[in-house]
Amino acid sequence: MHEQKTNLVVPKVGLVLTGGGARAAYQVGVLRAIADLLPDKTRNPFPIICGTSAGAINAASIAVAANNFAEGVEQLETVWSNFHVNQIYRSDFMGVMHNTLRCLLSLVSSEYGKHNAISLLDNAPLEALLKNRFPFRSIQYSIRSGALHALGLTAWGYTSGQSVTFYQAAKEVMPWRRAQRLGVPVEIGVEHLMASSSIPFIFPAVKLNREYFGDGSMRQMAPISPALHLGADKVLIIGVRKAVTDEPKRVSASSYPPFAQIAGHALNSIFVDSLDVDLERLLRINETLKLIPPEAFKEKNISLRPIEAMMISPSQGINEIAQKYTHTLPWIMRYLYRAIGAMGPNGSTLLSYVLFEVPFCRELIELGYNDTLQQKDELLRFIGVQDKV
Repeated sequence: MHEQKTNLVVPKVGLVLTGGGARAAYQVGVLRAIADLLPDKTRNPFPIICGTSAGAINAASIAVAANNFAEGVEQLETVWSNFHVNQIYRSDFMGVMHNTLRCLLSLVSSEYGKHNAISLLDNAPLEALLKNRFPFRSIQYSIRSGALHALGLTAWGYTSGQSVTFYQAAKEVMPWRRAQRLGVPVEIGVEHLMASSSIPFIFPAVKLNREYFGDGSMRQMAPISPALHLGADKVLIIGVRKAVTDEPKRVSASSYPPFAQIAGHALNSIFVDSLDVDLERLLRINETLKLIPPEAFKEKNISLRPIEAMMISPSQGINEIAQKYTHTLPWIMRYLYRAIGAMGPNGSTLLSYVLFEVPFCRELIELGYNDTLQQKDELLRFIGVQDKV
């Protein structure tokens, strides 16, 4: 009597790390909790990793250490828990003054702006940090060893107006093209991380091949989509904004909103609003597919499939946390941010995106860690593994 072998298809779990500047420290806390819940020396539980903006940096960090997930998370946490703004952008007096003069010169000379990157901040220190910390060759090693199926990083093309996901993946992953978005196979390097994390106005755009690219969160109408194109059967999303459960209070404005308040709302619309819409769309499609008889999928050649999704997001408002740590910024940055209204309550949203300082990042890491442990059972079921206990 012969035994019948059953080939079980293990669903590929995709990890989606959204953008959010310094807020992405929250993602590190979530990843640390996941690592602590898994058996020691476990491989990366997310075969498909997608990141945008600061989430792209976190994604790449996990990908290069995919063969030892806990070790990769530990290295990532070491960086984030010891961050200072001068590791991300120039915050010394001469650096700030030089960049400010460049911005002013671009306003009076269009010719100067054609040939020089103009932005509020100079993020050259971030590029140096990434070159020093990331062994990009390890991404391909992770793919060959089977610890990683695909890594995708999204950036926005200023000329084409397209959301481009640069990906490095197993051979069977094919490029894709949809309305205003496409996937392009590349060998991922520091230039793709810099492009994906180039927050508009704050950091300069990055030229890749023929086109300048900026932060991948800009007009990213379907932030979950890249993970699905790369082969994910289910997606874990780590957000950077507290879920809104109540309608905001309508209050009478006593003064004109400062620049920082307007910029903060603009960054929220770039980084988080499209994710909420895309997740709602995914869940609605899942509910619709439940109404279709199984035989109809084959008969009508329906290619849609239900995608299980789970989202972990802050249980506290990150803006309020940022307000507690305004004093940790270098004096020249406090002066600059005060001038645009970022140091008060109305400007805390903008500040939360650029506050790369130890106390703020560490509190967000702890928040992410504790929020994840509150969902321990659901999370472990979702990724299909058992914890250490």
